[in-house]
Amino acid sequence: MRPSPSPLRRALLRAGAGGALAGGDPGAPHLGLVVPVRTPDELAAVVDTGIRVTLLISPALARLAPEVVRAAAKLGHEIAGLGAPEGIAALEVAAGRPVTLWSAKAPPASPARLAALGLTPLPLPLPTPEPGGTWQLPPADLAAEVPRLRALGYRPGPVGELPGLRRARGRDLGLHLYRRAVDDRFARAHRVRALTERADGVLRVSRQPAPPELGWPTGAAVAELHVHSPRLVGLSARSPLTAYRAFARSLRDVAAVLRDDPEFSEVAGVVAVTLFHEPLAAQGFQTQRLPPLRARLYGLGFRLMRRVYGTAVPTSEPEPRLAWMERAAFLARHG
Repeated sequence: MRPSPSPLRRALLRAGAGGALAGGDPGAPHLGLVVPVRTPDELAAVVDTGIRVTLLISPALARLAPEVVRAAAKLGHEIAGLGAPEGIAALEVAAGRPVTLWSAKAPPASPARLAALGLTPLPLPLPTPEPGGTWQLPPADLAAEVPRLRALGYRPGPVGELPGLRRARGRDLGLHLYRRAVDDRFARAHRVRALTERADGVLRVSRQPAPPELGWPTGAAVAELHVHSPRLVGLSARSPLTAYRAFARSLRDVAAVLRDDPEFSEVAGVVAVTLFHEPLAAQGFQTQRLPPLRARLYGLGFRLMRRVYGTAVPTSEPEPRLAWMERAAFLARHG
């Protein structure tokens, strides 16, 4: 098993050390695929799939199978380096073109060492596919995973072709730390389930007690909606209409959970605390004011999130409200 990058190395790369790349536009469905190949047979197998990706190839492998590396480059694969970067000349000779990207996940390819050689560290791969992100696959999984990704709305391809590909900066590290410390912790504590397998999925859901403001029977449960903030911000940057359509499609995902998941089979309705009253009202939700203290606390939280995620999309109202829809009405409209 290859060593994982140390926490310090991950932090440095996320902050842009050595000119490291961050990723592409989170509002576009493109996904950078990175495939490390260790043997000539693995390299040939990837070439045979006809699927264009970013290939991680060591200089040693390039010396061993230069003709296969050259064939991969001619077919449109992006050639990136793996291992000791001082052997870059062998990789460039085999590829027949300059190599500018290199994996900095583990020694000996440190960000500073790569920068000194004029190489750019690749983005750290994500644990799951995300629009604009980078995902690493073993060669054996490529042929099966790419059709699945396409069916989910992704456009997989080389990292260098990601729309909006940019270098990382300190703010990216801060955003990552916020998501780990706040978003992920909240999701674990409240058992929030992501409904974001599709490239344009923007909702998450958790089973919670019904808010007392609704006056529903004691013990009633609801499906509480939460947004995937980075995706929604990215889609909104493309256009508010794109974001709204993704939200509307995601409500159908919620309906599927209500129908098919035993945990949600008896929830009385669907609720959300939101600043976007009008989009929810257009989807059949009713809204009502929250008690002043709760409204103030939610408002502070929303302002913090908007600052962290950098959204400039105006909200429907300055004051958060409780939006709700009874189960039968929700399923009739979105199920």
